This record gives sequence, C-alpha cells and structure tokens, in this order.
Amino acid sequence: MSYARLNSLLIVMIVTVALIWLAIPFTMAILWSLVDPAEPWTADKLLPPVMSFYRWVDMWENSSLKYALISSYSLAPTAAILGLCLAMPTAFALGRFNFAGRELAKLLCLLPLVVPPFITAIFFSALLFQLGLNTWRFGAIVFAHSILFLPYAIRILTVSFENVRQDHIDAARDLGASPWARFRVAYLPALKPGISATLLIVFIQSIEEFAIAFIIGSPDIVTIPTLLYSALGQDFVRPNAAVLSLILVVPNVFLMLILERLMRSANPALSSGKG
Repeated sequence: MSYARLNSLLIVMIVTVALIWLAIPFTMAILWSLVDPAEPWTADKLLPPVMSFYRWVDMWENSSLKYALISSYSLAPTAAILGLCLAMPTAFALGRFNFAGRELAKLLCLLPLVVPPFITAIFFSALLFQLGLNTWRFGAIVFAHSILFLPYAIRILTVSFENVRQDHIDAARDLGASPWARFRVAYLPALKPGISATLLIVFIQSIEEFAIAFIIGSPDIVTIPTLLYSALGQDFVRPNAAVLSLILVVPNVFLMLILERLMRSANPALSSGKG
C-alpha cells in the first residue's frame, strides 16, 4: 500500500471516529430535548413518538435557566479578563528573558493541570472560605476561576511573547518610539492571537466549571453547570438534562472553532508588524 493511500485511509478513519464520537451524543441530546411529555420515549421506539419544544419552553419559563445564563456569561468574561491580567507578567518573564531554570519554571506553571480539576476546586474553595473571601460570592468565584485556569493563560501568552521579533523592538526603539509605541507596533501584533486565545480558553473553562461555582455560589449563584448537575440529581429528568447540555456545549463548540482559527493565525513569521 502506497504512502498516499495509507494517509488517505488514516484520515478517513479519524474523520469517521470523530463523527461517531460527536454525532451520536449530539443527536441523542437533540432527540431527548425534543421528547414531548405527552408520550415518553421508550426503548422499543427508534425515535421519540411525539416531538415538540415543550421542554425548551418549560425550562426557560419554569426554571432558573435565565438567571443561570446571566450568571455564567457574567462570571466567564470577567474571569477571562482577570486571568489575562494576572498571567501577563509571568508570561512576559518566561517568554522574553533567558535565565537559569527557565524551562523548569515553564513546567512548574503547568503542574496544576496534573491534579484532577475537581480536587483542585474543592481544596481551593476551602482556602477561600478560610481567607473569608467567600462573603462576596461573585467575586470569589471570579477570582477562583482566574487562578484555577492560570496555567492555560500563562502557557499561551508565553508562546506569544516568544514570537515577538527582537529586531522589530530594536527598530522601534532606534526610531525613538515611546514604550507604549514600541508595545503597540512590536508586541501587540504578535500578542493578539494569544490574547484572544487566552480569553477564549479561560472563558470556556469558566463556563464549564462546576465545583467552585457550586461550593461557593450555592444557593445564591446558579450557573449552567450547577443547574445541569441538579437536573442530573435525584430528580433526574433526561429531557431537561439534554436541554441544559445543549445550551452548555453548543456555544463552546463554536468558540473552540474560533480558537482553532486564532491558533492557526499565530504564524511566527508574521507575528508582528513592521518596525
């Protein structure tokens, strides 16, 4: 078998597995979200006997979904911006300065990702309670999310700072540019994809985070994941859980596609403008 045929076969296999991996869960979630309560979907039926948008309307009108959407989409962008600000100095140091132990420092910044997120969230929540930072629940969750997802932000921004071309910085300085002007013409074009990617990845992680939002926020703050887990609890209603799953996942899929395009655009050869 030629290399080209083998390569084509592998691509077809990967695409097929990806479609099955994604299409089946999404299809089942969509079908379950459309099950009408007038007639249940039993195992002997291939498709729901009656489909309607009753579950969507009911969740919108008779649950905490509106409040959860407001909470989630207020927490996530705030945490993303704060995480970006907190990660910037460390990323600048790791990306622009050569010092002994630099690679070890990069590795240490990623170590929190080795610990299961749920365990990290529980211990971090306990720390927030001990420090008394849980009194302002919204601010505590924002702070926790920004700290929890710092490794992603630091890693992405470090790569972006490494892509800044030193000759552009030198040229701007030689032409008498102020520090802000040097940042604008030499740093910012290279950092734009990384900044956007950092904001998106922290935003997505914050939207999907459950443990901290539940431990610190309950019962005052309800997010989409906490509402979803309550639907999966003792009052388990599969169609309602399907509705919440789609509301949680579908926007994040589109955001991940945007993130992929941003990461592809981060070409080191074109990473900064003309000096």
